Amino acid sequence: MLIQRPTINRQVCFFFAAVIIALCCQPAIAQSVKRPITLDDLSRIRTVGDPQRSPDGKWVAYTVTSTDTEEDKDNSDIWMTSWDGAQHVRMTSSREDESCPRWSPDGRYLAFIASRGTEEEKKLGDQVWLLDRAGGEAQKLTEIKGGVAEYAWSPDSKRLVIVAGDRDPADDPEKMEGWKRKTEPPIVIDRYYFKQDRDGYLKRLYSHLWLFDVGAHKTDALTFGMFDDKSPSWSPDGREIAFVSKRGPDPDRTENTDIYIIEAKPGAEPRQLTTFPGSDSGHPAWSPDGKWIAYLQGDEPRFTAYSIDKLALIPAGGGAPKVLTEALDRDISEPILWAADGKSLLFLVADDRAVYVGRTPVVGGHVEKLTTGRRTVSEISLGHDGAVTLLTGTPTEIEEVHALEGNRLRRLTHQNDDLFTELQLGITEDFTSKSADGTIINGLMVKPASFTPGKLYPTLLDIHGGPYGQDDDSFSFDREFFAANGYVVLAMNYRGSSGRGSAFGKAIYADWGHKEVKDLLGAVDQAVAVGVADPERLGIGGWSYGGILTDYTIASDTRFKVAFSGAGSALQLSMYGSDEYINQYEREIGLPWKAMDLWIKVSYPFFHADNIKTPTLFMGGDKDFNVPIIGGEQMYQALKSLGIETQLVIYPGQCHILTIPSYIRDRLERSHAWYDKHLKGTH
Repeated sequence: MLIQRPTINRQVCFFFAAVIIALCCQPAIAQSVKRPITLDDLSRIRTVGDPQRSPDGKWVAYTVTSTDTEEDKDNSDIWMTSWDGAQHVRMTSSREDESCPRWSPDGRYLAFIASRGTEEEKKLGDQVWLLDRAGGEAQKLTEIKGGVAEYAWSPDSKRLVIVAGDRDPADDPEKMEGWKRKTEPPIVIDRYYFKQDRDGYLKRLYSHLWLFDVGAHKTDALTFGMFDDKSPSWSPDGREIAFVSKRGPDPDRTENTDIYIIEAKPGAEPRQLTTFPGSDSGHPAWSPDGKWIAYLQGDEPRFTAYSIDKLALIPAGGGAPKVLTEALDRDISEPILWAADGKSLLFLVADDRAVYVGRTPVVGGHVEKLTTGRRTVSEISLGHDGAVTLLTGTPTEIEEVHALEGNRLRRLTHQNDDLFTELQLGITEDFTSKSADGTIINGLMVKPASFTPGKLYPTLLDIHGGPYGQDDDSFSFDREFFAANGYVVLAMNYRGSSGRGSAFGKAIYADWGHKEVKDLLGAVDQAVAVGVADPERLGIGGWSYGGILTDYTIASDTRFKVAFSGAGSALQLSMYGSDEYINQYEREIGLPWKAMDLWIKVSYPFFHADNIKTPTLFMGGDKDFNVPIIGGEQMYQALKSLGIETQLVIYPGQCHILTIPSYIRDRLERSHAWYDKHLKGTH
């Protein structure tokens, strides 16, 4: 992130890049005494993302998100680095966010998404803006009601395909038929799937594809209907567009997305390409010759929440799909990239705490690892010459843009060097334990930088959310912050996590809070057995499913002296109809009036709250539709009634993930004070 912002909103001219480069190049790193990380460092971190290589191969555009502590908000800008990594240019510096940089295939423009202008103009939502490589200010290209969510250039650089949402009439209530008041109209709901975090209550508003003529500034609707279309991709000849959509009699009742193809002209009818009953998704990727489309195929519908996506190919003209990674038993994620010769595909693979770039031939076979070691890769892009640009990091190196040349990484950006040169980070090690039933569980242990063998440390069990996700070999401010304050931190990938194969992920299907608790307790037992964790100073905490598992664990075992449950729930029965997981609930647990015993079983922490002896801090956002704040309120009330020390912190206007910088800092500050009070006798 950047901590300084120019007061003048201007774009950097390409012709003057050489002058600006002299000012923006990475400064020499001064030698200094290392220090522990502090909360003040949170606002100094610059988050790098979305690297995109220019068609001529000379530049890589990317985003940098910084924190403005005065305005208490984050801001994202567009930057560029030269391919040799020697030159660094900031392209935007407005007070609004700029994101999704995309080069036109002819190399003339660098486009991005932003919401700028007057308050009335901002009501339209995000729009596409253009920077001309010949220089000058960025120009707004689109004015689409509902805002631009995604876009992609046509191969000839003359058109865009855009994903935009329907305009909500309630945005202008005084213009609504039958509602002339200035107050907001009532929200009328008639959908099965009717709420979603950040989007709120869902009306009959959907996202569709639009064609935009860059030269004529003309917009034409391409798709229609009561369903959402997304992830458009142009065919190499520019005649067709592949996209992902969920259609059928009632799309709200299914997770069955499919790949469709439509001619790139108004009035065309989409053609369904895939028919797998589960999810066919990802960003469809056309082969260079236009004959094949690569995509991600999920699992059968009932396992959607624990699905391992596989790489699949299907003929663009229709036919049977071919799964290329059936034998891999690891999660494939996008983007999916074709080699220039059309003989192989690149993608990301999550594999037991690491995420690497994989490559497989289109005929199928072995998946080759292009990156190795204890690191994670989160984004990749491919240049016209086949060169790979990626975003990668390790536990001690925050993610930055790198070039991948063969199997060698070459770093291109240095947005965080000044900060990280100051810091003495913790010691991150792989950690393995065995659960009571013999299951091997892998994770990470982060020790203070000053760790002394033989000394017992207060230890925090930090539980990741999901559950289908993993704690991996990437930089974690939370883990580093607590290690800097004298704690050993355990981050374990319990059963239900990703990265260990399909059976490992599905192990908790319809049996929440059982095997995961065994795995978490086994990890703590192992940390005590190896002489690191002090058994009298154990803490536990997490956010989302990590908060849910915190509730399960403290209701099952009283060894923890303190707990923190963020955005969690315990009375799962009360989540039916109040959160966004209705499809999963009815497929996995069943209807409450038909499967009451199972609903009571998975609500174990609430109905056994009288087992809890652990002082517990509950947190959440009051606008959270993912795990509504009622989940924390109910457990807070239960512990309060039982006379157990507890506290409830509610963040106004926040959804499932906190986004306001001061609230993010407050979460860490309060949880740290809570842990210290009960494990160190301070605060």
